[in-house]
Amino acid sequence: MQSVEEFLAYAIRLEQEAAERFGELADSMKSAGNGEVAKLFRQLSDYSRLHLADAKARAGYRDVPDLLPANFEWPDFESPEKAAIWAADPMIGKGEALEIALEAEQAGHDFYKQVLDTTTDPEIKRLAIEFVAEEAGHVAELQKWIVAHKAGLKAPA
Repeated sequence: MQSVEEFLAYAIRLEQEAAERFGELADSMKSAGNGEVAKLFRQLSDYSRLHLADAKARAGYRDVPDLLPANFEWPDFESPEKAAIWAADPMIGKGEALEIALEAEQAGHDFYKQVLDTTTDPEIKRLAIEFVAEEAGHVAELQKWIVAHKAGLKAPA
């Protein structure tokens, strides 16, 4: 990352795409009658919308570049938190949905961690620390859900 503005452009895109994909998956699960998984995906979409609002607020007065999708250089084909589209399978179980969500959140964490580990800009570093911490919280929460699910317990409060 060359600037805070570039970091925020990436954060905004990442969170926007995560919110949209988890929302699509929630809608798909709801229409298929898989309410438990739909609720989980909707919650993850809402978290991403909160992060999106935070990134936009941080952008505030800054001149954040309006990059086209093709201008983003992601570690993989698409933004890190864009959960696998195959999660829209109406027959997906809760365990599989949790694993997909964990993979997406872990990819988001890893993206921000890579920025943190490679930037020399102190302001980008401060922002990346916060974003890494937020994503780490989501990863830890999903890991708790997976452990509870595998043990046959209800989802953690």
